[in-house]
Order: sequence, then structure tokens, then C-alpha cells
Amino acid sequence: MGSGNPSGLNLTLVSTTVAHMNLDDLLAREGIRDLVARYNSYGDTGKFDQLFALFADDAVMEVGQARGERDTYDGLEQVKLIFTGAQGRVRAQDERAATTYIRHFTATHQIDLIDADHASGRCYFAVIIGNAIDAGGLDHWGRYLDEYVRIAGVWKFQRRRVYVDGQMPGSWFAANEVDG
Repeated sequence: MGSGNPSGLNLTLVSTTVAHMNLDDLLAREGIRDLVARYNSYGDTGKFDQLFALFADDAVMEVGQARGERDTYDGLEQVKLIFTGAQGRVRAQDERAATTYIRHFTATHQIDLIDADHASGRCYFAVIIGNAIDAGGLDHWGRYLDEYVRIAGVWKFQRRRVYVDGQMPGSWFAANEVDG
């Protein structure tokens, strides 16, 4: 144990950001990770009331192709249209939609704390779709660029930008109709 390392841990391989975190930083990061996980889970299972509660009332969401046209939804009422539209597209596919599952996966979630009530983040996503008839597979993938805000002690999405980097032929979420 060196005099500059009272815990005895070797932090030389740990990011300097991590080495200087306090308990509040850790709790904020964990709250934001939980927010993103709930977004995936609630959206995939159609629990839209719980999903909508994850957004600030004045939230903004942008969706579209990474190198193409993008749509911006201003305010929670507009953001809701993204998800109800996606639900309609799934139901319109065919009778298999009744047994369809959708799974969003996120990875490499990087969170930057700005102050006690604001943070930004970015992560990759992949969406797998299948049903009882067809095992399915990867449908589309891309990136989320987020701005988070803590309101009354709860982390919410202030702004979410969804960049779709690619999709499989026959994707259920075609260009300009993609949700994240």
C-alpha cells in the first residue's frame, strides 16, 4: 500500500473519472442506467404509461437514419406518437404480430455528469424481433445520444436522439418510420 492509495487498490488501470467519483456520482450513474433499462423493457412490452413517465414533460426526441432525414418530436405528447406509431406498425405486419417479441439491447453506455441534476450519455442499441413462427433476429441497430435531467430526485430523458445506423432487408421499422 502506497501513501497515495489508502484503499490499497491499484487504480492505475481505472479511468480517472471513476477514481474520483463520490457516492452521489455513483447513485446518479446507476439511476441513469436504470432509466435506459426501463426504457427498453417498457417499450418492448408495451407498458407505455410507465414508458412515458420516463420523459420530462418538455422532452424532445429525434429519430431517423444516421445519414438521412430526421423527425423531431417536441414535448411529451408528441413523443408518445413515436411509440403508438411503432405499436401500430408491429400490429400491421400480419397475424404473427400477436406472438411477436421485440427486444432492445444497449451497450457501451457512457454517462457524463454535468451537475447534480443534468447529465448526457451515449450508447449503442440493437433490436431483435421474432415470433412463435419465425425465430427472427436482428432488425435494426444504431446509437442513442441522450440528455438527462433529474426532476424531484428522479432521472428522466430531457432529449433523446436516435440514430439508426443500419437495418436488415425487410425491417419492420423502415426508414423514416424507425423508433429506437
